[in-house]
Amino acid sequence: MSRPLHRLAPLAMALTCAAAGTAVAQQVEVVRIGHVAPLSGPQAHYGKDNENGARMAVEDLNTRNIVIGGKKIRFELVPEDDAADPKQGTAAAQKLCDAKVNGVVGHLNSGTTIPAAKIYNKCGIPHITPSATNPELTTLGYKTTFRLLANDNHLGAALAKYAGQTLKLKTVAIIDDRTAYGTGIAKVFKDTAAQIGLKVVSEEYTTDKAVDFSSILTAVKAKKPDAVFFGGMDPQAGPMLRQMQRLGLGQARFFGGDGLCTTELYKRSTGAKTIENVVCAVGGASWDKLPQGIEWKKRYDAKFPGQFQVYASYCYDAVMVLVDAMKRAESTDPKTYAPKLYETNYQGVSAQVQFEPTGDLKNPAVTLYVYRNGQRVPVQ
Repeated sequence: MSRPLHRLAPLAMALTCAAAGTAVAQQVEVVRIGHVAPLSGPQAHYGKDNENGARMAVEDLNTRNIVIGGKKIRFELVPEDDAADPKQGTAAAQKLCDAKVNGVVGHLNSGTTIPAAKIYNKCGIPHITPSATNPELTTLGYKTTFRLLANDNHLGAALAKYAGQTLKLKTVAIIDDRTAYGTGIAKVFKDTAAQIGLKVVSEEYTTDKAVDFSSILTAVKAKKPDAVFFGGMDPQAGPMLRQMQRLGLGQARFFGGDGLCTTELYKRSTGAKTIENVVCAVGGASWDKLPQGIEWKKRYDAKFPGQFQVYASYCYDAVMVLVDAMKRAESTDPKTYAPKLYETNYQGVSAQVQFEPTGDLKNPAVTLYVYRNGQRVPVQ
């Protein structure tokens, strides 16, 4: 039996609304941002800090009702652990490529980022490293590789000049951990030292797994250097500082790059007085000197108490820069929005982000830090 037309109208309207609602729901696009860092092993505190920064960016973006190419976007973070190991790093990169993520933030270490960059380039996915500082990375010619902080050419040179020209030190011993990062920054420090008359009296080598530096430091002590430069990370720098104090090297200044310039260093040195001799460099302005820095840091600490190390704000900015390029390209397709990254002009938490044709950050700042009362503070 047929129904009167006036009874069919509400049903037709309900079906039309339901269909419209389904169409709207189908317009939501999920954009996945990969993040790679060591989440296990002795460098996991760096990796967790980095992931926190990237996750915070994703959560902030999801409150903004962003529309790209006519579609509402929901962002997801896809975290991977490379354990600071190059082989695991390339496996993580391939996994993200196979998953067809829209962009990648990472990796932490130069030794993992350099081989991973080749994989991202091959699959056409842009990646922004928040922390890999070896200059070689951006000489490879990949159009998918970007760096969000100063490289070792800036960091190593700034430290050597501060040692020789500001502190008027005369001699230095150099130790590096034989990683791409440690070797790279140590070389720049050494080359700059030679240019300014700071004499290198000893060169020693260790690994990024070592914990006992007694023989190395004994050899260094015999040369009576005014300072020790260490190219490496805080899991080694902390014990090294303790052992320097025990072996009578308590008067020597201790220099290093961003790899050891963490809030964790004081804890890892277990309060050795030699922590007061540390001068370290980070590739960026101090967060409290930037327009958004203080408020951002308050939010980070409230969300992830006690976890801040060095690079979280760079990871936050890296996610935002990827999405900024997508918005300007009106596309989340990596091959479409990647060229827009070279046109970036974005005020981030860590810097005013613009890129050189190589993918390096334009006009990068460098901040030197010391440790006072267990806290890392900028050199005044």
